[in-house]
Amino acid sequence: MEELVREQEREIGKPIESAEKYKVIIKNVNGWFGKKQALRNVSLNIKEKAVAAFIGPSGCGKTTLIRCLNRMHEMTPGARIEGQVIVDGEDIYDKSIDPVVVKRRVGMVFQKPNPFPTMSIFDNVAAGLKLNGIKDKKLITEVVEEALRGAALWDEVKDELGKAGMSLSGGQQQRLCIARALALQPEVLLMDEPTSALDPIASSKIEELVRKLKEYVTIIIVTHNMQQAARISDTTAFMYLGEMIEYGPTNQIFKNPQKELTERYISGIFG
Repeated sequence: MEELVREQEREIGKPIESAEKYKVIIKNVNGWFGKKQALRNVSLNIKEKAVAAFIGPSGCGKTTLIRCLNRMHEMTPGARIEGQVIVDGEDIYDKSIDPVVVKRRVGMVFQKPNPFPTMSIFDNVAAGLKLNGIKDKKLITEVVEEALRGAALWDEVKDELGKAGMSLSGGQQQRLCIARALALQPEVLLMDEPTSALDPIASSKIEELVRKLKEYVTIIIVTHNMQQAARISDTTAFMYLGEMIEYGPTNQIFKNPQKELTERYISGIFG
């Protein structure tokens, strides 16, 4: 994929302090849907080539937060955000930054698999490349194969790339969506409860894939499954009512939380 040159020529602003230590820095982020505030002064730092998990009860702001990390939140009518989201030392909400470029740099995989229904397996993965003006068929073919390999799907579909993406099983469809995101070489990959609609076997394959992918991409995953967070993440953030209650190494969060509210949630007293 090194051959794939993305059109991301733009002026880089002054580096944020300590940015070299972190891939993503979230600073005092507040988010609204109309007059309803969904996020309250959220701040945390995420290291490069690591997995960060966001946990918490339904409606606590997890999904809203990750949608702020690639500028999807602002696409909702009436939604707005204040604060900074810094990727590689650059505030993605700076007026000089193109939101389309942000979405290439920060990919996203959703809760339910969403292959393009009228497209083949190959075209699903190639769609983003073509949309971004890549016309070299040889290069597209190479990138599609590499993305499918990266999503641990190549061996299962290499002889039927012309079949409809929707013909795959649920777990395969989700890995196809991951391949589609990987084809654009994102620096960060957001995953919003990517296994919630899958059976245990398919879920375990996604978890294994996450462990492998973090070798070359930073992953931020929202999960309702605390056991999953404990298995695959390096750091865990516990959110409640739009606030970041506690964030730290996953082992600490689950075995020795510093906040009483975190301990109550981890122990199953509420949530």
